[in-house]
Amino acid sequence: MKLPALSVIIPNYNHAEYLPRSLGAILDQPVQPLEILVMDDASTDNSVEVIENLVRQHPHVRLHRNERNLGVVPNINRGIDLARGDYVLSAAADDELVPGFLEKSLRLLAQHPQAALSATISDFREAHTGLNWLWGVGIANAPSYLSPARMVELEKQGKFFIPPNSVIMKRSALQEVGRFIPELKFCCDWYAMTVAAFRHGMCFVPEPLAICHVQPNSYYHRVRRDETEYRKTLEELLRRLHLPENKDVLPLLREAGSLFLFAGTMLKILLSHPEYRYLITPRFLRKNLSHSAKLFLKKFAPTGLVKAYMKSSGYRMRPT
Repeated sequence: MKLPALSVIIPNYNHAEYLPRSLGAILDQPVQPLEILVMDDASTDNSVEVIENLVRQHPHVRLHRNERNLGVVPNINRGIDLARGDYVLSAAADDELVPGFLEKSLRLLAQHPQAALSATISDFREAHTGLNWLWGVGIANAPSYLSPARMVELEKQGKFFIPPNSVIMKRSALQEVGRFIPELKFCCDWYAMTVAAFRHGMCFVPEPLAICHVQPNSYYHRVRRDETEYRKTLEELLRRLHLPENKDVLPLLREAGSLFLFAGTMLKILLSHPEYRYLITPRFLRKNLSHSAKLFLKKFAPTGLVKAYMKSSGYRMRPT
């Protein structure tokens, strides 16, 4: 079976210490991508030196340097514009892939060309808290194509989640949703993946083949600490979801209660905007309150209690 052509895009800014691990994990894959584009966003550490050493050893690794710092999302979009593959993987410079990730994901995508993306179970690791959990457990028992209707059913059961660090997207589907929209900041990947998947369906490999090293000062956490900025971003998300081109997807998200993921802030926004209140369904409310409780416990409760609670809630928590 001929596997699809894949472009891996690695946005980097001052992550020289992590690049050997993340790039090494990709280069150790039995199946290699068409190209690995490392997009350096005007780093001030020795990132360029590290990348150039790898470029000399591996011809399909290419370095692209920005003359000035563009920011995470525009830097990724520049990589998408330069990519030659039919599929793209945006891989964080501080994450890593387990051997077999590329082959198993691409093989499934080759069998289901209608799918917008493929994902796997993801192993999330928080070194600063000692927590370690799996996202995506229970979605499927075998490598599968999930139709939008099946995704809705899984979401109703509380079993659906797309681990963003494990996603390979069809480039045409990504272009269709506007690539990664800078105004959506930390949730630009959620918007792109969710809209594309609920429109075209997705593939899923039920194995923990991607590792996310959660950093305390990540892009998400920086935005999340500013409640005003966080609320503004979610309001833009709602505006985008209500654009005419998303009229096929929004009813599915409402039925599934998918917006619960943004917890209490999303609920406050929906309550304060009469035109959005129809999204507050019993399912959304139940899932939103449950998720808000988990986030509260994770932030304030002892680590042992957090592990026990989240394990019982389906996250399969385990100590590092």
